[in-house]
Amino acid sequence: MLTGSIFTRETRKIIAANELNITSCMAANADATCRAIAAYLGARLASPTRFVDDIGWEEREELFDRGQIHVCWICGLPYVWKADMDNAAIELCTAPVMQGARYGNRPVYFSDVVVHRDSRFKSFADLRGASWAYNERRSHSGYNVVRHHLSTLNEPTGYFSSAVESGAHQASLDMILSRQIDASAIDSTVLDAELRRRPHIQSEFRIIETLGPSPMPPWVVLKSLPLEVRTAIARLLFDMHNDAQGREILARWGIARFAAVEDADYDLIRRMASAAENVALAA
Repeated sequence: MLTGSIFTRETRKIIAANELNITSCMAANADATCRAIAAYLGARLASPTRFVDDIGWEEREELFDRGQIHVCWICGLPYVWKADMDNAAIELCTAPVMQGARYGNRPVYFSDVVVHRDSRFKSFADLRGASWAYNERRSHSGYNVVRHHLSTLNEPTGYFSSAVESGAHQASLDMILSRQIDASAIDSTVLDAELRRRPHIQSEFRIIETLGPSPMPPWVVLKSLPLEVRTAIARLLFDMHNDAQGREILARWGIARFAAVEDADYDLIRRMASAAENVALAA
Protein backbone atom coordinates (compact mmCIF):
# COMPACT_ATOMS: atom_id res chain seq x y z
CA MET A 1 0.00 0.00 0.00
CA LEU A 2 1.24 3.45 -0.87
CA THR A 3 2.21 5.45 2.19
CA GLY A 4 3.74 8.84 2.82
CA SER A 5 2.70 12.18 4.18
CA ILE A 6 2.30 13.79 0.73
CA PHE A 7 -0.47 11.30 -0.12
CA THR A 8 -3.69 12.15 1.61
CA ARG A 9 -6.53 9.69 2.06
CA GLU A 10 -8.35 11.38 -0.81
CA THR A 11 -5.29 11.05 -3.03
CA ARG A 12 -5.06 7.34 -2.27
CA LYS A 13 -8.72 6.96 -3.21
CA ILE A 14 -8.05 8.61 -6.57
CA ILE A 15 -5.07 6.34 -7.18
CA ALA A 16 -6.97 3.17 -6.24
CA ALA A 17 -9.84 4.13 -8.57
CA ASN A 18 -7.62 4.07 -11.66
CA GLU A 19 -6.91 0.73 -13.28
CA LEU A 20 -3.48 0.89 -14.89
CA ASN A 21 -2.30 -0.84 -18.05
CA ILE A 22 1.49 -0.83 -18.33
CA THR A 23 3.66 -2.09 -21.16
CA SER A 24 7.12 -2.03 -22.71
CA CYS A 25 8.04 -1.47 -26.35
CA MET A 26 11.63 -2.38 -25.61
CA ALA A 27 13.42 -5.69 -26.27
CA ALA A 28 11.58 -8.85 -25.31
CA ASN A 29 14.33 -9.80 -22.85
CA ALA A 30 13.13 -6.90 -20.66
CA ASP A 31 9.51 -8.07 -20.46
CA ALA A 32 9.88 -10.24 -17.36
CA THR A 33 11.47 -7.38 -15.42
CA CYS A 34 8.83 -4.92 -16.65
CA ARG A 35 6.09 -7.32 -15.61
CA ALA A 36 7.60 -7.46 -12.13
CA ILE A 37 7.85 -3.65 -12.00
CA ALA A 38 4.18 -3.39 -12.97
CA ALA A 39 3.20 -5.81 -10.20
CA TYR A 40 5.37 -3.86 -7.74
CA LEU A 41 3.62 -0.61 -8.66
CA GLY A 42 0.19 -2.18 -8.46
CA ALA A 43 0.81 -3.60 -5.00
CA ARG A 44 2.05 -0.29 -3.62
CA LEU A 45 -0.58 1.80 -5.32
CA ALA A 46 -3.34 -0.61 -4.25
CA SER A 47 -4.60 -0.20 -7.81
CA PRO A 48 -5.56 -2.92 -10.32
CA THR A 49 -2.53 -3.12 -12.61
CA ARG A 50 -1.94 -5.18 -15.76
CA PHE A 51 1.24 -5.61 -17.73
CA VAL A 52 0.34 -5.95 -21.41
CA ASP A 53 2.68 -8.47 -23.03
CA ASP A 54 0.36 -10.84 -24.90
CA ILE A 55 0.69 -8.87 -28.14
CA GLY A 56 3.61 -7.59 -30.22
CA TRP A 57 5.32 -4.32 -29.41
CA GLU A 58 3.82 -2.59 -32.46
CA GLU A 59 0.30 -3.29 -31.20
CA ARG A 60 1.31 -2.28 -27.68
CA GLU A 61 2.44 1.10 -29.00
CA GLU A 62 -0.78 1.46 -30.97
CA LEU A 63 -2.85 0.84 -27.82
CA PHE A 64 -0.72 3.38 -25.96
CA ASP A 65 -1.38 5.93 -28.71
CA ARG A 66 -5.12 5.18 -28.41
CA GLY A 67 -5.06 5.75 -24.64
CA GLN A 68 -5.76 2.13 -23.74
CA ILE A 69 -2.32 1.67 -22.19
CA HIS A 70 -1.38 4.26 -19.59
CA VAL A 71 2.33 3.75 -18.91
CA CYS A 72 4.89 2.69 -21.50
CA TRP A 73 8.65 2.17 -21.68
CA ILE A 74 9.50 3.41 -25.14
CA CYS A 75 12.49 4.13 -27.35
CA GLY A 76 13.67 7.73 -27.36
CA LEU A 77 12.99 8.22 -31.08
CA PRO A 78 9.24 7.51 -31.01
CA TYR A 79 9.12 9.41 -27.71
CA VAL A 80 10.25 12.64 -29.41
CA TRP A 81 7.86 12.06 -32.31
CA LYS A 82 4.95 11.76 -29.88
CA ALA A 83 6.11 14.58 -27.61
CA ASP A 84 6.45 16.98 -30.57
CA MET A 85 2.88 16.47 -31.77
CA ASP A 86 0.36 19.23 -31.28
CA ASN A 87 -1.54 18.61 -28.04
CA ALA A 88 0.82 15.76 -27.12
CA ALA A 89 -0.95 13.17 -24.97
CA ILE A 90 2.12 11.98 -23.09
CA GLU A 91 4.66 13.24 -20.60
CA LEU A 92 7.95 11.94 -19.29
CA CYS A 93 7.92 9.98 -16.07
CA THR A 94 11.46 8.68 -15.53
CA ALA A 95 14.30 6.74 -17.18
CA PRO A 96 16.46 3.85 -15.98
CA VAL A 97 20.07 4.24 -14.94
CA MET A 98 21.95 1.06 -15.73
CA GLN A 99 24.49 -0.74 -13.59
CA GLY A 100 28.06 -0.73 -14.85
CA ALA A 101 30.87 1.80 -14.97
CA ARG A 102 30.35 2.67 -18.64
CA TYR A 103 26.96 4.23 -17.84
CA GLY A 104 28.48 6.66 -15.34
CA ASN A 105 25.42 6.62 -13.06
CA ARG A 106 23.50 8.50 -15.77
CA PRO A 107 20.34 7.60 -17.74
CA VAL A 108 22.27 6.86 -20.94
CA TYR A 109 23.13 3.87 -23.10
CA PHE A 110 25.22 2.99 -26.14
CA SER A 111 24.96 1.27 -29.50
CA ASP A 112 27.66 -1.38 -29.77
CA VAL A 113 28.71 -2.30 -33.30
CA VAL A 114 29.06 -6.07 -33.20
CA VAL A 115 30.74 -8.52 -35.59
CA HIS A 116 31.49 -12.24 -35.47
CA ARG A 117 34.68 -13.09 -33.61
CA ASP A 118 36.23 -14.63 -36.73
CA SER A 119 35.42 -11.77 -39.08
CA ARG A 120 38.09 -9.57 -40.65
CA PHE A 121 36.54 -6.33 -39.38
CA LYS A 122 38.49 -4.29 -36.84
CA SER A 123 36.68 -0.93 -36.94
CA PHE A 124 33.62 0.75 -38.43
CA ALA A 125 35.80 1.95 -41.31
CA ASP A 126 36.34 -1.69 -42.28
CA LEU A 127 32.58 -2.20 -42.74
CA ARG A 128 32.31 -0.42 -46.10
CA GLY A 129 30.63 -2.93 -48.41
CA ALA A 130 29.69 -5.26 -45.56
CA SER A 131 26.23 -6.71 -44.99
CA TRP A 132 24.30 -5.05 -42.16
CA ALA A 133 21.22 -5.76 -40.08
CA TYR A 134 19.15 -3.28 -38.11
CA ASN A 135 16.37 -4.14 -35.70
CA GLU A 136 13.67 -1.82 -37.06
CA ARG A 137 13.22 1.65 -38.52
CA ARG A 138 11.65 3.21 -35.42
CA SER A 139 14.68 2.37 -33.32
CA HIS A 140 17.19 5.00 -32.28
CA SER A 141 19.84 2.55 -31.10
CA GLY A 142 19.80 0.24 -34.10
CA TYR A 143 18.80 2.52 -36.98
CA ASN A 144 18.72 6.25 -36.29
CA VAL A 145 22.09 6.40 -34.55
CA VAL A 146 23.80 4.47 -37.37
CA ARG A 147 22.38 6.72 -40.07
CA HIS A 148 23.47 9.73 -38.04
CA HIS A 149 26.98 8.29 -37.77
CA LEU A 150 27.08 7.85 -41.55
CA SER A 151 26.00 11.48 -41.94
CA THR A 152 29.02 12.58 -39.87
CA LEU A 153 31.20 10.54 -42.24
CA ASN A 154 29.57 12.22 -45.26
CA GLU A 155 28.31 8.83 -46.42
CA PRO A 156 24.64 9.43 -47.28
CA THR A 157 24.05 6.21 -49.21
CA GLY A 158 25.55 2.89 -50.18
CA TYR A 159 28.00 2.43 -47.31
CA PHE A 160 26.85 -1.15 -46.72
CA SER A 161 26.36 -3.67 -49.52
CA SER A 162 22.99 -4.63 -48.05
CA ALA A 163 20.85 -3.75 -45.03
CA VAL A 164 18.09 -6.03 -43.76
CA GLU A 165 15.52 -5.47 -41.04
CA SER A 166 15.81 -8.28 -38.48
CA GLY A 167 12.88 -7.27 -36.27
CA ALA A 168 14.78 -7.20 -32.98
CA HIS A 169 18.24 -6.60 -31.56
CA GLN A 170 18.41 -10.21 -30.38
CA ALA A 171 17.60 -11.38 -33.92
CA SER A 172 20.38 -9.17 -35.33
CA LEU A 173 22.81 -10.63 -32.81
CA ASP A 174 21.83 -14.19 -33.73
CA MET A 175 22.29 -13.36 -37.43
CA ILE A 176 25.86 -12.29 -36.63
CA LEU A 177 26.54 -15.41 -34.58
CA SER A 178 25.28 -17.59 -37.44
CA ARG A 179 27.28 -15.57 -40.01
CA GLN A 180 24.15 -14.56 -41.94
CA ILE A 181 25.21 -10.90 -41.86
CA ASP A 182 28.46 -9.12 -41.06
CA ALA A 183 27.52 -6.50 -38.48
CA SER A 184 24.84 -4.64 -36.56
CA ALA A 185 24.46 -1.94 -33.92
CA ILE A 186 23.07 -3.53 -30.76
CA ASP A 187 21.57 -1.59 -27.86
CA SER A 188 24.14 -2.03 -25.09
CA THR A 189 21.48 -2.71 -22.46
CA VAL A 190 19.95 -5.45 -24.60
CA LEU A 191 23.40 -6.91 -25.21
CA ASP A 192 24.12 -6.85 -21.47
CA ALA A 193 20.87 -8.70 -20.82
CA GLU A 194 21.60 -11.31 -23.50
CA LEU A 195 25.01 -11.97 -21.97
CA ARG A 196 23.40 -12.53 -18.57
CA ARG A 197 20.97 -14.93 -20.22
CA ARG A 198 23.49 -16.59 -22.57
CA PRO A 199 26.99 -16.03 -21.16
CA HIS A 200 28.45 -18.62 -23.51
CA ILE A 201 28.05 -16.29 -26.52
CA GLN A 202 30.54 -13.76 -25.07
CA SER A 203 33.39 -15.40 -26.97
CA GLU A 204 31.44 -15.59 -30.22
CA PHE A 205 31.44 -11.88 -31.14
CA ARG A 206 33.50 -8.70 -30.92
CA ILE A 207 32.54 -5.06 -30.43
CA ILE A 208 34.50 -2.98 -32.93
CA GLU A 209 32.90 0.43 -32.35
CA THR A 210 30.60 2.10 -29.85
CA LEU A 211 28.19 4.86 -30.85
CA GLY A 212 26.81 7.14 -28.16
CA PRO A 213 26.04 7.72 -25.41
CA SER A 214 22.39 8.40 -26.14
CA PRO A 215 19.67 9.40 -23.67
CA MET A 216 18.06 6.33 -22.15
CA PRO A 217 14.63 5.24 -23.41
CA PRO A 218 12.12 6.78 -21.00
CA TRP A 219 9.08 5.57 -19.14
CA VAL A 220 6.21 7.80 -20.25
CA VAL A 221 2.66 8.26 -18.98
CA LEU A 222 -0.58 9.57 -20.41
CA LYS A 223 -1.43 13.10 -19.39
CA SER A 224 -5.02 11.93 -19.05
CA LEU A 225 -4.14 10.11 -15.84
CA PRO A 226 -4.92 12.19 -12.76
CA LEU A 227 -1.93 14.18 -11.53
CA GLU A 228 -2.03 12.24 -8.27
CA VAL A 229 -1.57 8.97 -10.14
CA ARG A 230 1.26 10.28 -12.32
CA THR A 231 3.02 11.69 -9.26
CA ALA A 232 2.62 8.44 -7.33
CA ILE A 233 4.01 6.31 -10.18
CA ALA A 234 7.05 8.57 -10.54
CA ARG A 235 7.70 8.62 -6.81
CA LEU A 236 7.54 4.83 -6.53
CA LEU A 237 9.89 4.35 -9.46
CA PHE A 238 12.35 6.95 -8.13
CA ASP A 239 12.39 5.21 -4.73
CA MET A 240 12.39 1.64 -6.00
CA HIS A 241 16.13 1.11 -5.52
CA ASN A 242 15.80 2.06 -1.84
CA ASP A 243 13.52 -0.93 -1.22
CA ALA A 244 14.95 -4.47 -1.00
CA GLN A 245 12.29 -6.00 -3.22
CA GLY A 246 12.55 -3.11 -5.65
CA ARG A 247 16.34 -3.45 -5.93
CA GLU A 248 16.03 -7.16 -6.62
CA ILE A 249 13.52 -6.55 -9.42
CA LEU A 250 15.61 -3.81 -11.03
CA ALA A 251 18.78 -5.90 -10.85
CA ARG A 252 17.19 -8.61 -13.00
CA TRP A 253 17.75 -6.38 -16.05
CA GLY A 254 20.83 -4.57 -14.74
CA ILE A 255 18.99 -1.42 -13.66
CA ALA A 256 20.58 0.48 -10.78
CA ARG A 257 17.81 3.04 -10.25
CA PHE A 258 15.38 5.36 -11.99
CA ALA A 259 16.28 9.01 -12.59
CA ALA A 260 14.39 12.16 -13.44
CA VAL A 261 14.60 13.26 -17.08
CA GLU A 262 13.41 16.31 -18.98
CA ASP A 263 12.24 16.70 -22.55
CA ALA A 264 15.37 18.72 -23.36
CA ASP A 265 17.45 15.64 -22.53
CA TYR A 266 16.10 14.13 -25.76
CA ASP A 267 17.06 17.05 -27.99
CA LEU A 268 20.16 15.06 -28.96
CA ILE A 269 17.91 12.43 -30.56
CA ARG A 270 15.98 15.17 -32.37
CA ARG A 271 19.21 16.59 -33.81
CA MET A 272 20.50 13.18 -34.81
CA ALA A 273 17.20 12.27 -36.51
CA SER A 274 17.28 15.52 -38.48
CA ALA A 275 20.86 14.91 -39.64
CA ALA A 276 20.02 11.31 -40.60
CA GLU A 277 16.85 12.12 -42.50
CA ASN A 278 18.25 11.60 -46.00
CA VAL A 279 20.77 8.87 -45.17
CA ALA A 280 20.30 5.32 -46.49
CA LEU A 281 22.24 2.40 -45.06
CA ALA A 282 22.61 0.72 -48.44
CA ALA A 283 22.06 1.70 -52.06
